Amino acid sequence: MSSTSAPATGEAGHRDRKRVVWAGIVGNVMEWYDFAIYGFFARTIGSLYFPSEDPRTSLLAAYAVFAVGFFMRPLGAILFGHIGDRVGRGPALLWSVVAMAIPTLFMGLLPTYADIGIWASILMLLCRMMQGLAVGGEFTSSAVFLAETAQPGRRGAAAAWATFGATGGILLGSAVGALVLNILPLEEVVAWGWRVPFLFGVLVGVAGFLLRRRMEFDKPAATEGSPLMKALREHPVAMLQAVSISLVNAVAFYLIFVYLVTWLKLAADMGARTALQINSLNMVILLGVVLFMARLSDRIGRKPILAGASIGLLIFAWPLFALMQTGEVLYVFLGQMGFTLLIGSYGAVNAIALCEVFPREVRCSAVSAAYNLAFGLAGGTAPAVATWLIDTTGDFTMPAFYIMACAAISAAAALSVRESRSGLLKDEAIAA
Repeated sequence: MSSTSAPATGEAGHRDRKRVVWAGIVGNVMEWYDFAIYGFFARTIGSLYFPSEDPRTSLLAAYAVFAVGFFMRPLGAILFGHIGDRVGRGPALLWSVVAMAIPTLFMGLLPTYADIGIWASILMLLCRMMQGLAVGGEFTSSAVFLAETAQPGRRGAAAAWATFGATGGILLGSAVGALVLNILPLEEVVAWGWRVPFLFGVLVGVAGFLLRRRMEFDKPAATEGSPLMKALREHPVAMLQAVSISLVNAVAFYLIFVYLVTWLKLAADMGARTALQINSLNMVILLGVVLFMARLSDRIGRKPILAGASIGLLIFAWPLFALMQTGEVLYVFLGQMGFTLLIGSYGAVNAIALCEVFPREVRCSAVSAAYNLAFGLAGGTAPAVATWLIDTTGDFTMPAFYIMACAAISAAAALSVRESRSGLLKDEAIAA
């Protein structure tokens, strides 16, 4: 896994590369699978761990604990980014998947409020905090790892597997959750069935641990000090650019693929089942868009795709929201698909563009901190901001203007970064 060893060639090199890709993907699948499962069963978890006479209060408490995971992401980025630079990319990836598997197992076995009282609520909160830490370190560490172990002309396609894994994890969580709800009676789901998806997630975590344990650990990129502090001190403009580039990706993704189901009920009176089916279909399309646009970025560059997608969101966000507000199934699908093409294009390139901005000795810390600051704070709060905007103005298309404002910032940042698709990564002798 060393970034300074020569790339393997032939059939053995192909097998090694497949193992590298799978090692990079599997942690993201598991971690976003677990995030999706919690959201899918939030109502049940709220009633079991945060009981209240008002069901809405229980649900609100469950979602508040869900949000804690997002606020922990920047802390996880600092922790695992430091490990990635000072100890190695391999240990960071190995420990992040362990940090996700352990609380997932506990959540699947945790006694309820009826069994142990307030301790059940506290332990559920602690599990979510640990999961948030793990997510903060997983995505960007794996993207850096995949980029550094790829051939120079294939870095975009390689790093995009991290995005593919995260999106695939959300889809897997939705599929497993829907399967449980369709097979078991509701009372069985509440009694024990909701635990099954969490326990299944542990199996994915074990597979990730075994894959990553077999990888050769790389040498530390930094030998002293804090890589993040060094990045802030020596590359302040690049840090600001990285946060700004990630901004529209964070806000648009959570509004269009997480909040949209709620928005469609409010703005178009569309049922959750129909909205979820449309959402799932567009997320399948998103997987293909990510892989295609990442490969395209290896040919034409990161800047044209980042700038084009962000300007596209600036121009088309309001018309697409207006189209979806009609409530017609076809128009809702087409409106969200428009966002899918733009967000998928941007997300395909976001991570690799950040990796190519920073030198190796601070790369893991800098990329993790910048990306997770945008996603943990702006992305995690995007549904709440959108709800507030609608309540304040009475205009259901206000989320579009929020996306447009973020798109303008991200477009300016993307245009200000030097194109770096060709050649070696900064301070990289040779890609492995």
